[in-house]
Amino acid sequence: MEFAWTFARGALATALDVAPIVAVLVVFQAVVLRQRLPNPRRLAAGALCVLVGLTLFLIGLEEALFPIGETMARQLTAPETIGVSAARAVWSDYALVYAFAAAIGFSTTMAEPSLIAVALKAEDVSGGSVGAFGLRVAVAVGVALGVALGCFRIVTGTPLPWYIIAAYAVVISQTYFARRDIVPLAYDTGGVTTSTVTVPVVAALGLGLAANVPGRSALIDGFGLIAFASVFPIMSVFGYATGAAWWNRRRLVHTPKET
Repeated sequence: MEFAWTFARGALATALDVAPIVAVLVVFQAVVLRQRLPNPRRLAAGALCVLVGLTLFLIGLEEALFPIGETMARQLTAPETIGVSAARAVWSDYALVYAFAAAIGFSTTMAEPSLIAVALKAEDVSGGSVGAFGLRVAVAVGVALGVALGCFRIVTGTPLPWYIIAAYAVVISQTYFARRDIVPLAYDTGGVTTSTVTVPVVAALGLGLAANVPGRSALIDGFGLIAFASVFPIMSVFGYATGAAWWNRRRLVHTPKET
């Protein structure tokens, strides 16, 4: 019964959120284009699936993903885990936190549906020169490094703008030297990583970590991990493209010519 009430409240909230999208589509189709909606039954069934799926997803966030991230952050920062009291701990005592952040960033990114879709399209459009799996791994490595560094920032309390400015300075320099065909893809991968799977877990980790490290504020220090998860994949994709191009040139040089 409790789940039914939770689902009903979530479905109502989701319906109110989705209603403007439906209204815009219907108004443009009926008023601007002056055409009837094609396959209204299929559209209604699809809208119902979206409503149910979004409702269950939001319930899952509240009931599972957010609590898991906060619980793991609390357990990893406990005195019995780091070996010293929280008041005496230094940044190096939180090595397990950085390792967990990197692992969770990598694994959630590899499972990100939007990244899988973009990687498959990139492989298809490029004729196989950009491998879907290699691109996903490169992006996941970037997210792993970014989230781990973001957790280091929370532990040390250093200002967020320093890291973001430095990261985008690197991205700008990479953009200048990169091939033109890889630049749009690299920037898009920075956006698709912060989607349905990665964002809830990473955000919960940051908030939980800031709440359990002495002297940190959940509002000031807890947010910002998503920014790291967005910018570092851009750098890793540029690095992946550069490394792949170097490897292809090296292979061509060392391949014996046919006589």
